[in-house]
Amino acid sequence: MTTIHDVEDFLALHRIAMVGVSRNPKDFSRLLFREMCERGYDMVPINLVAEEIDGRECFQCLQAVKEPVQGALVMTPFSETIRVVQDCAAAGVRNVWIYRAGGKGAVSPEAIAFCKENGIRVVDGHCPFMFFPETKFVHRVHGLLQKITRRYPAAA
Repeated sequence: MTTIHDVEDFLALHRIAMVGVSRNPKDFSRLLFREMCERGYDMVPINLVAEEIDGRECFQCLQAVKEPVQGALVMTPFSETIRVVQDCAAAGVRNVWIYRAGGKGAVSPEAIAFCKENGIRVVDGHCPFMFFPETKFVHRVHGLLQKITRRYPAAA
């Protein structure tokens, strides 16, 4: 179960790979990617077919990244998540956030179990927008709904 400390520790990282960031500039993953860049994160795009995303060199997998990342934000289809967390383990990435807003998102019980078995700290679900200081109203509402439904990360 993800705690608020897991979220805070992940968001305290500086160099983060976004695995599955879309080539479509209007896609939600690109909005989040740009927001994280604007908030000072050194974002590294991972996409199987793109050469660059928002002017940043894009890589096909985490193992191809030249300078190591501290964490990976996984925004892939559900069916790809286990492969991505295995790539994280092989690349030495010890902090993973598996994205979910509605539905399953990228969250896979198999991937979460793999992370735990391999010493990878995982945030299993949630949308980073909810946790940014001074985030937009819609994201604050999303966080409030998570609290009301007791899905918001607990303190411990």
